[in-house]
Amino acid sequence: MEHVYSVMDLLLPFAWAEPFFMKRALLAVLLVAPVCAAMGVMVVNFRMAFFSDAISHSAFTGVALGILLGVDPRFTLIIFGALVGLGIMAIRGRSSLSVDTIIGVFLSFSVALGIVVVSAKKGLTRDLHAYLFGDVFAVSPSELGLMLILAVVCAAFLVVFFNDLFLIGVNERVAKAHGVNVKALQYFYALLLALVVTFTIRVIGLLLVTAMLVVPAATGRNLARSVRTMFWSAILVGSLSGIAGLVTSFYVKGAVGGGTIILIACLLFMISQLYATVRN
Repeated sequence: MEHVYSVMDLLLPFAWAEPFFMKRALLAVLLVAPVCAAMGVMVVNFRMAFFSDAISHSAFTGVALGILLGVDPRFTLIIFGALVGLGIMAIRGRSSLSVDTIIGVFLSFSVALGIVVVSAKKGLTRDLHAYLFGDVFAVSPSELGLMLILAVVCAAFLVVFFNDLFLIGVNERVAKAHGVNVKALQYFYALLLALVVTFTIRVIGLLLVTAMLVVPAATGRNLARSVRTMFWSAILVGSLSGIAGLVTSFYVKGAVGGGTIILIACLLFMISQLYATVRN
């Protein structure tokens, strides 16, 4: 990491970039924000904002179980979130119920189980604070390494299967007719999305993680006239929001990094909505 920090010192000769915790936070934001925005494009196209919300709330239970069992909460957080995501997709393909209904059941189960676990051990809520609100300044080098691996996997997945995923979002039957393996892609996408959500919780917090997926993608949709433009606009908005929010939280006392990032993302969305209204 020392070599990376040296390069950052050359490229970013600013006061806010001098502390090591800011360098780690900036790297975390640059890894997480573009990935969330890119995956969020499909969340918006698939109308899966509720899905990501269910995964983020399942993280509450995953962390509580980890603390209760004496296991690293980061591990149980990822495992439980992935299981909930795959469970939703499994029942979705075998039930006549609407997707929102199935997600609602899993969301209710996750929250209820989390409340039961928390109530079973006194003082557990104090340990959950960091996961509820996130702490971008406390990201460790090992977590940065895992975020980098996840970012590379997500980028490769989207490069190879973006058109197929978009076709599934438009019409699953048409996608099947074109030879797309719809079920396999949906399962893998759900698993990746669950992993992205669980890693983003460390930076943004589980209360705001859905916003990191939806808001940049929605802003990109307002600005763009094509899917390609929407994709790159969302990544740009997500990255700008992350960097601007991080810098703002450094200079404004008491400002939480995750909340500041989302506030700036929402401000950009409002501007894009005004632009879209005038344009239309």
